[in-house]
Amino acid sequence: MPFAVYVLGLAVFAQGTSEFMLSGLVSGIAADLDVSLSAAGLLTSAFAIGMVVGAPLMALAGRAWPRRRALLLFLAVFVAVHVVGALTPSYEVLLVTRFVGALANAGFWAVALTTAIAMVPDRLKGRATAVVVGGVTIACVVGVPAGAVLGEHWGWRSAFWAVAIVSLPAFLAVLRSIPGGRGTDPGAAPVPVRDELRALTGPGLRPVLLTMALVQGATFCAFSYLEPLLTRETGLGAGWVPVSLALFGAGSFAGVTVAGRFADARPVAVVATGMTALTLGWAALALAAGSPVLALVLIPLLGMLAFGTGTALITRVLGLAAGAPTLAGAFSTTAFNLGAAVGPWAGGLALDAGFGYRAPVWVSVLLMALALLVAASTAKGRRSRPGERRPSEPVAHRSAHERL
Repeated sequence: MPFAVYVLGLAVFAQGTSEFMLSGLVSGIAADLDVSLSAAGLLTSAFAIGMVVGAPLMALAGRAWPRRRALLLFLAVFVAVHVVGALTPSYEVLLVTRFVGALANAGFWAVALTTAIAMVPDRLKGRATAVVVGGVTIACVVGVPAGAVLGEHWGWRSAFWAVAIVSLPAFLAVLRSIPGGRGTDPGAAPVPVRDELRALTGPGLRPVLLTMALVQGATFCAFSYLEPLLTRETGLGAGWVPVSLALFGAGSFAGVTVAGRFADARPVAVVATGMTALTLGWAALALAAGSPVLALVLIPLLGMLAFGTGTALITRVLGLAAGAPTLAGAFSTTAFNLGAAVGPWAGGLALDAGFGYRAPVWVSVLLMALALLVAASTAKGRRSRPGERRPSEPVAHRSAHERL
């Protein structure tokens, strides 16, 4: 695996810390800025909305740029908005910085995914994807718990400063390690945008992208309100929140690692198994949230299932969207974060309706049930059209996929 792929994972670590760290800071932000818990939770949704909007727009904007230049620009903006966020006394300004930071993060993600898979042979594309996504899981293991500790002792603003500082080594690593060209073959003509959009909006990819959005919506819905669930329903002290986040992150890292090894060979099996287990897992957490022991056992398992399934879905999209080298990563990022926007919003609605702190977890169960229905209907449709070639899928690989 090229060293540059691991550099991309390092940069994603810093950005993933920012995306996930609010799960341990919502109470502090709500108290400091005098807003409700659901309003603080909307900061996660604002970030996700920025990712949804920014992924295709930033990928198109940076289409003609050398990849290294695009990655550096996105990282520089990301650092700047975190400095502003750490300084502002205004909830509205903080909300805007989350959105703008997400635009930069989305652009980085879109370019990073396509850069990583362009640097490796076909047999390693799943592992390259896992390394990039693995930066997020390491953020869950190290960065997010560390942010919770900083927030507990020095206030939530210290976590924002930490993200800005940690991003600087990533900036230097990208500067020194990522090739400056636009692709693996700088002389090749770029694929027309119209052709890329046609490849990405075909009937074979739409249900996969919708499934990804629903799975991530379930993950972010429960994860965004994990801190109040544990402290107000499970009965754990605030000191257990960083431990719980680290457990979730450790499970996530394990899930990404496993998925990276098996998603290339058996993508459908990995996705189907992970989705079914994840649905049952969220239901188990909702039922067992009153037990500290059971909650702490389930949290790493759910992290493993959530990120393992998510990685397999990203690999699936990138594999089916070979005809969209610029926008495949952008559409994956958009689907991923569309769920991340809807999930916390839906969980906040359930909280505001007075259904209790377990309500967001039950919303996660509902979202997973919808994802299973989409996947099942898609599989049924494919069986009814066994001779139809899937969009963006080379004919030479058709029989291999059909054996899944």
